Amino acid sequence: MAATVTASTLSSAASLSIRTKPRLSIPKPIKSFLYSKSPQFLSLSSHPTTITRAQSSDIDTSFFDNVNPEDVIVFDPPSPPEDFVPPPSFDEGPIETEEEIAAAYEELYGPAFSGESILGNDVYVMDSKVKKTTGFGSKGKKEKIRDGFEERVVQVRRVTKVVKGGKQLHFRAIVVVGNKQGQVGVGVGKAKEVIAAVLKSAVNARRNIVTVPMTKYSTFPHRSEGDYGAAKVMLRPASPGTGVIAGGAVRIVLEMAGVENALGKQIGSKNALNNARATVVAVLKMRQFRDVARERGIPMEELWK
Repeated sequence: MAATVTASTLSSAASLSIRTKPRLSIPKPIKSFLYSKSPQFLSLSSHPTTITRAQSSDIDTSFFDNVNPEDVIVFDPPSPPEDFVPPPSFDEGPIETEEEIAAAYEELYGPAFSGESILGNDVYVMDSKVKKTTGFGSKGKKEKIRDGFEERVVQVRRVTKVVKGGKQLHFRAIVVVGNKQGQVGVGVGKAKEVIAAVLKSAVNARRNIVTVPMTKYSTFPHRSEGDYGAAKVMLRPASPGTGVIAGGAVRIVLEMAGVENALGKQIGSKNALNNARATVVAVLKMRQFRDVARERGIPMEELWK
């Protein structure tokens, strides 16, 4: 009985293995396309095409029957009519003026630009004025801006930028501007030349003007401290006749602001730019007595009670 079951099992397995389809089926060969030799028609059908050649009897050559190829043919154009006037040559006409050429162009492409803007300003005159006042577009020396602010250079350093082709050398300038009447600003700029870097930093300083609160003795109203990065600056008011006792960038900022009596000290980093900005931060923390009294809603005399 067991032998019969085993035989039947093997026969069924063999029949299954024979009837099983393969996983990868080989595609049938595709008939190649036949192209006709005629350049005007392209046959993409799989059926072969029959090519018929033209016979000599199909070509009409009756036009050349009475022509001898060895004869010399003389060109004999028809005579022009009696009232025919030949057109003038291109070079023989009168020379056109610039006004006529401009009028022809305006007729074809519309009116040209007259040099005046929509508001009626002459563009060319404006450009010449801008170049004369600011030096824009010219390599001449630019004039300094006269707006009542004095400039003082704190530091000029060479900085390099490492690129694929090597190092690019630039100059970084730190400039402090002030009118010595309570307004001061610190700016920084970089350029390939020292003069350009100073001009750029001066413009940047004018964009960052702050007001320094001072008393009638040209000193601070109270103590203040400011920090910028790793630099920390301490400012203290001083009695009349003391002068500005500070060093580095702190002294330059206070002098350009118009402070005559003050004490200043740099604590921490000695970086000139950070100390100058830390001085500005300390100044911004100061307030006048009248502003504090106005905020509290009390007379200024009661602040010290």
